[in-house]
Amino acid sequence: MSKSHNKKRNVGIIYELLLRYISNNLINDDKKSAQSALRILEKRFHKSTEIYREFRLFNALAKSTVSDSAVAAAILTEAKGAARRADKGALNKEKSLLIRDINHILNDSSFYYRRVPEYKTYATIQSLLNDWRKLDEADLLKMVELEGKMVEWLLSEKTDESLDENIDPNVDTLVVRIMTEKINSKYKNKLNEDQRNIIKSYVFSLSSDNGKSISQKLDNMREDTVNQLYKFKKMTDNKYILEKIDRVENSILEVSIDNVDDAVISKFLVISQLQNEIKEAINELR
Repeated sequence: MSKSHNKKRNVGIIYELLLRYISNNLINDDKKSAQSALRILEKRFHKSTEIYREFRLFNALAKSTVSDSAVAAAILTEAKGAARRADKGALNKEKSLLIRDINHILNDSSFYYRRVPEYKTYATIQSLLNDWRKLDEADLLKMVELEGKMVEWLLSEKTDESLDENIDPNVDTLVVRIMTEKINSKYKNKLNEDQRNIIKSYVFSLSSDNGKSISQKLDNMREDTVNQLYKFKKMTDNKYILEKIDRVENSILEVSIDNVDDAVISKFLVISQLQNEIKEAINELR
């Protein structure tokens, strides 16, 4: 892809850059900067905008995997029609406003220099969307080349490091991704299904009920973990383990859930892991 590609008007790259900006500032405890970027995302990627519609199309091309070239070609045909139905004037205006917000509100000279792993593919997708909209004015040879690259991409296997899969539709996918990246970066933790559910519940509670639902969920988890410890205590005769169980139980009970924040969630991610390990141990003893 040419070095002249305008990444500032690439909807996929800008989305990823904003996501990384938010994640980095959350990790560094700069909530004000993270919130400013999140407000930009919420405003400029609102479901009523042309940017959001282009992003959905862009994301479908970036994330989809097919096993047959004919299916890939059919997807490109549908995507081409969708791209051409866009309001080009409104889309260009919205992108200019997005760039203005990033430059003036975030005012971060390093913003556009953050690494985007799939930069070349994202550049190909945006260039293809742009060329499709040019109709007869498009460079046919260039378009054929880009479409060939997209077919290859659609046929390739994708690795998804986010929590986008199996997310409750009531939960903001973006915020879940941010929270996951934050916790993974800070604690170097490979999250299991129960831990992912904790994060999803935490994110949902922040925007819906001031933490009441997550407090109840954590309290139930704590009670269940203590019960599992009690069962395990009755089943094992390992003196070393028996000596440690009471201390572990006390540590679990001492974690306050009156004001659930990132630190409390991190502790319960550990408790969740412990709970799973205890259940496995009980199954082995049966």
